[in-house]
Amino acid sequence: MKQSRIRINENNIIIVATLLLFVLLYGYGSISFTGFFSMQVFLNLFIDNAYLIIVATGMAFVIITGGIDLSVASFVAFVSMLAASLLQHGVHAYLVILMILVMGILFGAGQGYLIYRFQLHPWIVTLAGMFFARGLCYLINTESIEITDNTFIVLSDLKVYVVGENYLSLGAAISLVFVAIAMYISKYTRFGRNVYAIGGNVNSAKLMGLPVNKTTILVYTLSGFSSALGGFVFTIYMQSGYALHVMGMEMDAIAACVIGGILLTGGVGYLIGPTLGVLSMGIIQTIIMFQGTLSSWWTKIAIGFLLFLFILLQRLIVIKRGKRKVQSLSEPSILPEKAGQHATIS
Repeated sequence: MKQSRIRINENNIIIVATLLLFVLLYGYGSISFTGFFSMQVFLNLFIDNAYLIIVATGMAFVIITGGIDLSVASFVAFVSMLAASLLQHGVHAYLVILMILVMGILFGAGQGYLIYRFQLHPWIVTLAGMFFARGLCYLINTESIEITDNTFIVLSDLKVYVVGENYLSLGAAISLVFVAIAMYISKYTRFGRNVYAIGGNVNSAKLMGLPVNKTTILVYTLSGFSSALGGFVFTIYMQSGYALHVMGMEMDAIAACVIGGILLTGGVGYLIGPTLGVLSMGIIQTIIMFQGTLSSWWTKIAIGFLLFLFILLQRLIVIKRGKRKVQSLSEPSILPEKAGQHATIS
């Protein structure tokens, strides 16, 4: 009878390390602090970081292709400002939600089109998108706008009960559904296979006849949609719009992808990884909050240290791959004629 074994290789070693990190951090918190080891504290990690889970998952598709999207945080802030302003002027809540999701799709598709059509580097295009979206926030209003719409208040207070009195917020439930759909797309659809192929080697993908240009546009469209959806979840969580919301959050999304095993050079990564990365970052923040005497800036210090370690691990994997590729190219190959002669003699 065959026994199934989970093989740890260079493709999944980082995500295994992330999972181990999360278990160790959660174990430390449970031993050190009273009340830490509870279902609701664990579920609060999803509630407080739902928007980041969504944005980081969309970012993962971009990074797997070898690209980057620096505009995600600014667009989340823009969504909060636009939604708050429209609601303040009496626009129906569900129409507002539809509008911001459509705008996210158009914004992402526009960036993807510019990248492929003019062969621009994603850093440049999405950096411009970052300034553009943040600037639009200030055009709407320079002050914070409180959301008093009844529908958004109801959506914010909506609870999805899991076990007993323990619950998830609507935003957390949406984030989990989004991650599940993203995992399915990455593994079981042609689009997902194309994303990995482009990230592995874009020239080989072109020679294979894969739709590189179309996939590039779709990847950034998906990132734009995830930013809009994450912005909606963030807005119902904060119940306000503000131009300075989530400053620097694009770096948190990239860090979550790196800690979750998404290779920055592209072509490698599991879509559950960014969620594990976000949860690991969230649990560090929770430990510091339970500790009570440390500054919140220690969260950034700890995340920076972890990011350094995981980037180093990624670099070691890339070096190992390069050495193996050189070794395989340097090995002498048997010519077909000689192979045939050898078979005849034997």
